[in-house]
Amino acid sequence: MHCIDALRYILGDEIVRVTASGMSDQDSGEVKAAAVLSLEFARWTLGSVLVSARAEYRTPLEIVGEAGVLRAEDAFSVEQPIEIQFRRGGGIVEKEIVSNTDAYARQVDTFSAAIEGNSEFPVPGEEGWQNQEVLDAAYRSLKSGKTEAVPLVEKTR
Repeated sequence: MHCIDALRYILGDEIVRVTASGMSDQDSGEVKAAAVLSLEFARWTLGSVLVSARAEYRTPLEIVGEAGVLRAEDAFSVEQPIEIQFRRGGGIVEKEIVSNTDAYARQVDTFSAAIEGNSEFPVPGEEGWQNQEVLDAAYRSLKSGKTEAVPLVEKTR
């Protein structure tokens, strides 16, 4: 899930515990049609992720802090520019438009350069592994009904 990866990257912190709840419907069978994850980070930040196979596809991201709120309605979009808003007191204080349209091409180019030995790939495989540990803990939580610990993957660099 890109949202878990993004939260870990933006916060510069690791998820240590996950509580998950999900619901199935008549069409999904044993697969969850919707789920919510409550994420606890090592430095006492809380996060939440909501996913649904039944709702319209959306990728909002909101970071709420003491100084205000950072918000992007289509934060993970590669189809169109992304407007990032800084909000305070209920209004927009500042906004910036960024583009993510070449994200996949840049990723492939960077990976190719690393394979060719021209550079080191900036995101080691352990990052993906750590994301999978979060997802595995979420699935355990769905089954147990309890908060589950997320094992920390040892980084090699």
